[in-house]
Amino acid sequence: MSDERMPTIDQMLCFAVYSAGHAFTRFYKPRLDALDLTYPQYLAFLVLWEKDDITVKALGERLFLDSGTITPLIKRLEARDLVSRHRDEEDERQVRIRLTAAGKALKGKALSIPLAAIEGTGQSLEATEAMRRELVALRERLDGAR
Repeated sequence: MSDERMPTIDQMLCFAVYSAGHAFTRFYKPRLDALDLTYPQYLAFLVLWEKDDITVKALGERLFLDSGTITPLIKRLEARDLVSRHRDEEDERQVRIRLTAAGKALKGKALSIPLAAIEGTGQSLEATEAMRRELVALRERLDGAR
C-alpha cells in the first residue's frame, strides 16, 4: 500500500472544472428560460448562428456530442419550428440543419447573454479570454493524452 496521500475533492482540478461547468449552467438557466432554451440547445444555436445549413454530424462534432444526443435535441428544435432538417443534395446519407426565420430571430433576443456571462465572472474581457484559451489548450492536451 502506498504512503501517498489521496487528494481531497477540493484539490482536484477535474472537480474544479466540473463544478464550474455546473455554475455556468445555473448562471445561464434563468436567461435561457426566458428564451425557452436549454443550455445544450443554446450551444447548438451559437454554432448555427455562426454557420447556418450544416450537417448534424458537423454540429455534433463542434459541440463534442454524439448523434444519439444531438438528434433528439435537433428534433425538439424542429418541433418548435426553430430549425429544419433536410437531406444533403450531394450525399443523401447526411442530414443538414437550417435555421428557420424564428430560429434566426432568436439571435437578437440572445445577444445580451454572452456579455452577462463575462460580467458574471467578475473579470475583464481579456482575463476571461485568457482563461478560455487555457481551458481549450487543457482540453486539447487531455484529448491528446488518451
